[in-house]
Amino acid sequence: MNQEEKRLFLIHALMNEMPEYKDIRIPKDQTGQKQLLRSLFNIRPPYPARKEFLDIQDEYLTERVKERGVTDAAGLKPSKVNDRIYLWQGDITTLKCDAIVNAANSALLGCFQPCHSCIDNIIHTFSGVQLRIRCNEIMQAQGHEEETGTAKITPGYNLPCKYVLHTVGPIIYGTPNQKDCELLAGCYRSCLELARAHGIESVAFCCISTGVFHFPQDQAAEIAVKTVTEFLESDQTVRQVIFNVFTGQDLEIYRRMLEA
Repeated sequence: MNQEEKRLFLIHALMNEMPEYKDIRIPKDQTGQKQLLRSLFNIRPPYPARKEFLDIQDEYLTERVKERGVTDAAGLKPSKVNDRIYLWQGDITTLKCDAIVNAANSALLGCFQPCHSCIDNIIHTFSGVQLRIRCNEIMQAQGHEEETGTAKITPGYNLPCKYVLHTVGPIIYGTPNQKDCELLAGCYRSCLELARAHGIESVAFCCISTGVFHFPQDQAAEIAVKTVTEFLESDQTVRQVIFNVFTGQDLEIYRRMLEA
């Protein structure tokens, strides 16, 4: 199968799994088909997947990773303030490192909104359906929603990273209070403690809670850098912490703190 054939196979398989979407018109163009496939990935419940489906999905996503390009964290330059802290602007799902951090919601099942721009959505899209299935297993065993400031670990599946660390940041209404700040610091600390426990040497953090959770970017960055710096002072397992930014505004905020 070529990529188009794999894409169409996956679309038809997902539509058959979810009969309520079986009458959706499949676009003829590549862009439309990719968008439809991503939408179907996004809304698929976490029930088991057939081996044939997973094999073809994994082959398809492996090629998509190559198409999108991969950045190896080993080639990044350290910041001026700490040779174990790095700053990188780009799509975190294209970064090759031991672990990336996902800003998850309390259900920990990923974003179900088709083609939403949040990091949770894109991580689940390019990891594959196994990620939601594994997250569901974790949540079923836990028996309650994930608490703010804590974290869980899963494989990265089809992503360039080995693992994904899922953490739930605080949702801000108005101005963050002391508890909000403590919870955000807890997100970074929980992820780093998980990394240490699993022998993970390189971790890439997204800007936790600064998107739809509305934590002010400057304040969130200060908490992130302070928490990570303090952790590294007492730990030698984690050798590389990457602050991944996507927007130019976040890039400038972190540059001011890390390149002073």
